[in-house]
Amino acid sequence: MKALEKMKPLHANNKENIEPLEQTNPVPRVVVGLVLGLALWSAGYIFTQRPDGVASLGDGRDPETLVKADVVASKDTANGMQLFTANCQACHQANGQGLSGVFPPLAGSEWVLGDEKVLSQILLHGLSGKVEVLGKTYQGSMPAFGSQLSDSEMAAVLTHVRSQWGNKAQPIAAEVVATGRAASATRSAPWTGTDEIKTFIDFLPGSPAP
Repeated sequence: MKALEKMKPLHANNKENIEPLEQTNPVPRVVVGLVLGLALWSAGYIFTQRPDGVASLGDGRDPETLVKADVVASKDTANGMQLFTANCQACHQANGQGLSGVFPPLAGSEWVLGDEKVLSQILLHGLSGKVEVLGKTYQGSMPAFGSQLSDSEMAAVLTHVRSQWGNKAQPIAAEVVATGRAASATRSAPWTGTDEIKTFIDFLPGSPAP
């Protein structure tokens, strides 16, 4: 018997450690109270506020002023820049220089800086055939944007190109585009050269004698 006991491994008598048990650590009462307090305050604020409450609790701006600000924002240069990027930049390039022999430049262009009525008609109905820009002749076709852009959007993008890349021309108002759109409403084809546009504009009511 004693011999058998001697043959037992030395670690046979060692007891195994108690398996670890997952213990719960309660959230501190301070944190619980803070969360409940914020939840109650939020609920109370939501149910006690009225959409037609006292205006002095807001920032004090008159609603009519906000509407006017939105209208102005829709015509600003930033909006025009976005419209140019989305509709014009692929051809005329981000620097307004166009592509030599293919797409005419807008920077310094006499058509961009010239008669706003002519420029509006080009954007409204497009342009095909030969056009001379800065002493170079271009033969191509520009698509019409009259059905894609509103009067204010067209005014914004035209104002943008007239104020970028060294251009310094007056902004174009949406009313100018609207008048031009109404005057050429029956036209469905692009203009064939700028001379045709000039002739059309010369015969518009209120235009000076050619």
